[in-house]
Amino acid sequence: MIMQVQQVIETLQKDLPTLFEKDISYDIYTQSIYFRDPVNTFKGKFNYRIIFWTLRFHARLFFSQIYFDVHEISQSAQNIILAKWTVRGVLRVPWKAKIFFNGYSTYKFNQNNLIYEHIDTWDRPPKEILQQFWQKGESI
Repeated sequence: MIMQVQQVIETLQKDLPTLFEKDISYDIYTQSIYFRDPVNTFKGKFNYRIIFWTLRFHARLFFSQIYFDVHEISQSAQNIILAKWTVRGVLRVPWKAKIFFNGYSTYKFNQNNLIYEHIDTWDRPPKEILQQFWQKGESI
């Protein structure tokens, strides 16, 4: 079955805002999906599923609140979908440290409109994001 690009965008619009709460749909990805962000690089749908399971597990374990705010998802080129987002949350520590960073996901899709590459770019280095864990937070 060949999916339409709009269906892929709609699936991302449905999945991404709740990725810390429930699993995403994997129907829009190839078996050999390549993923890279500032701390991970891997290939394969099995590993892709694990990264999302890990995100949900760590979100529940380490955060009292965590959000994946999607600002925009659009087709930015012939075979590219771009999603702009913000991660924000409150850590389960007595000083209620906050995490906040922006980023975007670049999804490349093939002639069947299945995503074969997902690259995340963050607005700051991972070390700088981790330093937020030691700062006293207010409300988010």
